[in-house]
Amino acid sequence: MPDSPRQLPLELVHEVGRSRDELVVGAANAAAVALIDRWPDWPAPVVVLAGPAGSGKSHLAEIWRAGSAAASFRRESLGPPAIEAAGRGPVLVDDADGPGLDETGLFHLINAVRASGTQLLLTARRFPAAWNVRLPDLASRLKAAATVEIREPDDMLLAGVIAKLFADRQVEVEPHVVQYLVRRIERSLATAIGVVDRLDRAALEQKCRITRSLAAATLSALDEGQAAFDL
Repeated sequence: MPDSPRQLPLELVHEVGRSRDELVVGAANAAAVALIDRWPDWPAPVVVLAGPAGSGKSHLAEIWRAGSAAASFRRESLGPPAIEAAGRGPVLVDDADGPGLDETGLFHLINAVRASGTQLLLTARRFPAAWNVRLPDLASRLKAAATVEIREPDDMLLAGVIAKLFADRQVEVEPHVVQYLVRRIERSLATAIGVVDRLDRAALEQKCRITRSLAAATLSALDEGQAAFDL
């Protein structure tokens, strides 16, 4: 008997809840969340939120930007518009330690923030001392910044995020399935989002619940796909 055709899931866009009330807080991000919550009472006018890829830095930065009405600028373009914005209110620069940083622009931006009494939030994968900044005056300014670390998600935080991602899709998943995923996926919020999406699609295709066996098969397929890509 031929296999019955699979149901192809509709291309629905599932919005991930990104408000402060929907944020999952654990030991790994507690200090960073506390910093965002205490704004504008910050320990310094310039704050660096540092942590590995997928740890939720950009999510926290977006919560802060929305709450503070901060202006956001790319690290490569920190010229007069960014400096003028710093005279009016807070400023955000995401992924500040990536390639192409406008060092001169950032130096003047920090000076403008300090002169105006506003705030600047920089997110980065590394602490400022590891940015290999060539401009000595900028390196000096960054040393005076307050740095808060956000670590890779621990088991409790990752489980909470996975459960929330399923809840955002109105999908019920047993706790033991969530724990199975926690023990086997990369400790990254971005990876959790991708795995939940694949599992939801697989369940729709096969018209079944999300079980441990489905999770195992999906993770195996993802691993095989990654191995083929690496080749």
